[in-house]
Order: sequence, then structure tokens, then C-alpha cells
Amino acid sequence: MMQLRGKTVVVTGAASGIGAQTAEYLKACGATVVGVDRNPAPGVDRFIAVDLSDPVSINDAAKEIGAGIDALCNIAGLPPTRGANAVLRVNFLGLRALTEAMSGRFNDGASIVNLASLAGLGWPQAAPAIKALMALRDFDGLDDYCREHGVDDARSYFLSKETLVVWTMLNRWTWRDRGIRMNCVSPGPVSTPILDDFLKTLGARAEEDMKVMDRLGTPADVAPLVAFLCSPQSAWIRGSNIPCDGGMYAHVLTHTYGFE
Repeated sequence: MMQLRGKTVVVTGAASGIGAQTAEYLKACGATVVGVDRNPAPGVDRFIAVDLSDPVSINDAAKEIGAGIDALCNIAGLPPTRGANAVLRVNFLGLRALTEAMSGRFNDGASIVNLASLAGLGWPQAAPAIKALMALRDFDGLDDYCREHGVDDARSYFLSKETLVVWTMLNRWTWRDRGIRMNCVSPGPVSTPILDDFLKTLGARAEEDMKVMDRLGTPADVAPLVAFLCSPQSAWIRGSNIPCDGGMYAHVLTHTYGFE
């Protein structure tokens, strides 16, 4: 177990699923955990309510969080059943806005960990849409963006995670002079309250993918990796996207490139 005694870690999405499990694990490692969510997050040391689809709420939350932060775990996210606009607002625009609003509140040597997804592995084929989304700063411009780039509800989730992977890589050295690093973790299918939402949207495709797995992941499979990336032991890991998926990323890559 990582030793994080004396560290203050912010966890978004701390009310349920991977966020709740990560908050619990970090506390067991000795960290002081600030839970950030729309819903109350029991068990954290401090709770701050935020609506990650609202820039005003995001800025207010960042101010309330305050300074002296050693790690930020961006885990909150919406499934594709919530609609393209909401998914892109929360999963990328809101995540980025909170991270940027907190950038001056990090201690030197801090870590930013973004929860991406196996769904983001297709980022090399989505460059134009990713670049356009990263260039978008106006939350109210999302409807026009989705029309222009043909982004429907199902596509929005994949795009949000593809963009998050690329954004993480681009920020590999953004705060290097202060020793602040950014990485992301990409889980495969995990048994959380929103798993059924994915299955409803992705249907047969998701069911087929899950057949090759020995089991679904659990939040407890992901939390220790997030905690490691928060710890000083991961200081030289920068701009990385680390799969945590029971082998699904390796399976997809080898099949895609003809290695059977």
C-alpha cells in the first residue's frame, strides 16, 4: 500500500464507483481526502459540492478547495446515456476547467491523475475532432461542435476519453519546473453503477467485448493504481496512459494489427 501520510488529495466523483473506492483507498494510505461531487461523499475528510457542467460552480469549488494540494484525481464522469452535450461538458471541458482553476493551488511535486478509459484507445484516428474539442473554451458552444463533427450520444463518450488521453500527453511537461506531473488511467469494463448505461448505448458491441474477459473489473482493481500515480514513487511517470483492464487493451491492439 502506498504511503501518503501528510498528503492532501482531491478526488472528483467521490460519491460512488471508482471515485468512492479511490477515496477510501487513499485514506487507508494515510492521505487527507477532499471529496468533490454533485452528491454527498461519505467517508471523506472534507466534501465540496460541484457541478462539473457549470464553469461558475467549478471556479467556486476550486476556491473552496484552497491551496496545499498534493494530488488531484479527476474521476467524475458521465455515461453516454446522459447525452453528448452533458458528456463532453463533464468528461472533458469541466475536468479541464477544474484542473486549470486549481493549477495555482498545487504543492510542488503534485500529481494529476485523469480517469480515461479503454474507450479512448482510438485517439490516433480522431485527431481533427480532438483538436477542435481542445480548442473549444465556451461550454455553450458544444451543440454547434457536435453538429459540426457528427458527434452523437454514443460517440461522445469515446471522444471525451480520446481527448482526455491526448490532453494528458500534451501536459506531460506543462508544470515540470515545479515537479507537477499529469498521467491517466484507462480502465476496461468495470462493475459500477453506470455499467448498465454503457451496455444500453453500446449494445452488442460491448457484450461481445466482455465475452473475451475473464471477469469484469471492480473499483478495487483501479484504486491502487490511481493511488500509486498520486505517490512520490511515480514521480518520473509523466504523460502516460496506463491501461487497467484485465488485458483488453492488449487484446484489441494485437487483433487490430493482425497478431492472432
